[in-house]
Amino acid sequence: MQRLDNSRLIVSRFFDAIDFLIKQKHIRGVQTFTKKYGINRWNFYTVKEQPESGMFEVGWLENIVRDFGVSSEWLLTGNGPMIKENRANFVQRKKQTKASI
Repeated sequence: MQRLDNSRLIVSRFFDAIDFLIKQKHIRGVQTFTKKYGINRWNFYTVKEQPESGMFEVGWLENIVRDFGVSSEWLLTGNGPMIKENRANFVQRKKQTKASI
């Protein structure tokens, strides 16, 4: 039961980070994100609505950690800030990534 609860929290934080990145205009939208990373959009929305569906892929976490500076510690534990880099580095990364998204 604890493992399932932890998994749901991780999935919830992943979607919180996606929403943040969209609001901050680091990602244009869900379609752009899923297309860039080869994620089936139907699976993406299914996981958002049903975190226990078993369709969540760990690689989705890797994408936002590597390309957008989201803290892996925050994603996995909820500890620390959502963004691991200082704001200046994050804005610079946004400019570099925006050109490709």
